[in-house]
Amino acid sequence: MKSSTSRSLVAVYLLLFTMALINYLDRVALSVAAKPIAAEFQLSPVEMGYLFSSFLWTYLLCLIPAGILADKYGAKGVCVGGMGVWSIATVLTGLVGSFHALFATRLVMGAGEATSYPCANKFIREQVPTENRGFATTIFNSGAYAGPAVGALFIGWLVSVVSWRVAFMLAGAIGLVWLVPWMIWFRNSAPQATTTASAPAMAATPDPGVGLKGLLRSTSMWGIAVTQGCAVYTQYLFLTWLPSYLQATKGMNIKDAAIYTALPYACAVLFGMLLGRISDKLLRPGEAETGKRRPMIGAMLLCSSVILAAPFANNIWVIVLLLAVSLTGIATAISLNMALANDLLDHAADAGKANSIAIAGGNVFGILAPIVTGYLVAATDSYNYAFAAAGVLLLVGALVSQVATRRRIGEARCANARAGREAGARVFHG
Repeated sequence: MKSSTSRSLVAVYLLLFTMALINYLDRVALSVAAKPIAAEFQLSPVEMGYLFSSFLWTYLLCLIPAGILADKYGAKGVCVGGMGVWSIATVLTGLVGSFHALFATRLVMGAGEATSYPCANKFIREQVPTENRGFATTIFNSGAYAGPAVGALFIGWLVSVVSWRVAFMLAGAIGLVWLVPWMIWFRNSAPQATTTASAPAMAATPDPGVGLKGLLRSTSMWGIAVTQGCAVYTQYLFLTWLPSYLQATKGMNIKDAAIYTALPYACAVLFGMLLGRISDKLLRPGEAETGKRRPMIGAMLLCSSVILAAPFANNIWVIVLLLAVSLTGIATAISLNMALANDLLDHAADAGKANSIAIAGGNVFGILAPIVTGYLVAATDSYNYAFAAAGVLLLVGALVSQVATRRRIGEARCANARAGREAGARVFHG
């Protein structure tokens, strides 16, 4: 896509935001409808934990292939295929007649959703100036928090007045409608070429970057992936168990739990974008490329760890405040961590793969969150230990983000490749 007008860029920003919103609306649908689904299929907390995490299994497996495809073919077509697959799977969830069929549709949904983050972050790396990258990433990632907020209200209302099956079918249909403006407005970026002072422009060739192996040799890449995991663990704890927590411990019905679930997510959307903007404004020219976003990432993860106080709070509004602060910190930290990956990345040709690695790191932890929580709740009949585990991981993530993301990603390999091309050009012209 050529960023010829601010209007077209705003349109794509809106599409990226709504893509993440739909992505998470479809994920949270199961959490909101957990009570009637568990009753219909007679599922225990442990079985629900596995069901909650099931889509992450295929999501994780497909992330790296999705990033490779995005780098090779561009974001437009890869997103079309992914959105189509996961939306159809969500529609089919409303038609299942057994637990095994329900499990299968969630697996298919996860495979389709694996395309969203690699494609969106590839676009941001290629098309958004460094000084606006934090804000652009938080706009996109804020959809991941708007989705649960909208989904909690929309799905909660549908489950209450119609049925959980209709709720899933309508949620899936929204994604299919989204494909129309995406096909109209979005264009892939132009291929990037590398030229040198020793070689004429007509001999320029696309820079292949360092590739998957080169990225995996980067300590900063691993640091970003681990930081992502520590934040995403709590994100998925909230995404999968928060409505059930409010119903089980506060005696709420589905509609009330949906409202109190939506409020912290709405705060995360608004304040997450504001903090992303502030992050960009705090950086002086050239600082982003040296990783100067990392202090803000650490600060946000420390803020998120207030969830450690949740077991000691009894007033519902205090709990909502703690959840809002924690979710806002998580939303901002995850967004800025993805922006940091793009900042440190030596070449845009690796953007899809690099962001796939970061998101994969997050979802290794994300897979564990609903399962571990299910076991902890079943063993202790309490959510206290689940919140404690999440808070400790957030503190670990804050530390990792500061000490393990201090080198550029793929710099040595790209420098060697450039030196080789320049040497070849000198021989050719000699």
